[in-house]
Amino acid sequence: MTRTVKIGTRGSKLALYQANRTKASLEAHFPDLNFELKIIQTKGDQQLDISLSKVGDKGFFTQEIERALLEGDIDLAVHSMKDLPTQFPKGLKLGAVLERGETRDALVSNGKRKLAELTEEDIIATSSTRRRAELLKINPNFNIVDIRGNVDTRLRKWQSGYCTAMIMAGAGLTRLGLEEHISELLNPVDMPPAPAQGIIAIEIREKDDFTETMLQSINNKNTWAMARAEHTFLAALGGGCQVPIACFSEISAGQYKLTGTVLSPDGKEHVGGSIEGSVEHAEEIAKALANQFLKQGASQILENFDTESEK
Repeated sequence: MTRTVKIGTRGSKLALYQANRTKASLEAHFPDLNFELKIIQTKGDQQLDISLSKVGDKGFFTQEIERALLEGDIDLAVHSMKDLPTQFPKGLKLGAVLERGETRDALVSNGKRKLAELTEEDIIATSSTRRRAELLKINPNFNIVDIRGNVDTRLRKWQSGYCTAMIMAGAGLTRLGLEEHISELLNPVDMPPAPAQGIIAIEIREKDDFTETMLQSINNKNTWAMARAEHTFLAALGGGCQVPIACFSEISAGQYKLTGTVLSPDGKEHVGGSIEGSVEHAEEIAKALANQFLKQGASQILENFDTESEK
């Protein structure tokens, strides 16, 4: 009898793309196994009227899938890694990551204008407190509005006149073949992305040796180093996926470089910098950069953010 491996995923087009890519990769390595997708709706899929800045970091897009994984209804879960909390629920862990996609944010705008061409007359939409803070750092008078929904929903809102520009993860647009809408892929120096942006993560149960061993065949080592380091950086700062913390990784000739920033919600206060060393010590490098930021005042910025979020 053929063994069936059940893959849990959200039901959006992007989530299904990521789950199907994982499924196809596993099928190529294990033709004797049967891989099956199971779509699970999360709180984040249901509560579209809540601003992401108000939801905290308690598995808004992952909790229901993780419950199914813990209860044995699925064998592995596929997520956008930037949606995963830095602390996994007891009994779960990161099993593998696929090769990283586009890390940069993408600007979608009327007239295919670049970020430098946007003015205070524009209405710029984003669901991210990080992107909002980065935009306000560039221009404190930018008019920024909140937007929720999957990639298609946001594009429809923009096309219907809700906004004149919006910023989204470039990975989502490129993976869905929607590159024609991209006005500009933003320079990560000016608009550093969310930690782990562009990474497809596969979550598994602890002590599930069969699944863990199976996933090593598709695990990308460089992306694994980046994923672990960027989550370590985020955790060391005490931040979650909705906090204005950004970073991006570079790996070249065995060297790892992490560049990051922490911002206040209005973009007026910020600390930033980079640090590098051997890729084997990526997580230690991430901790060192976080500690450097904390000494430079990041803790006060984040404390003020928490106070504002509670209001």
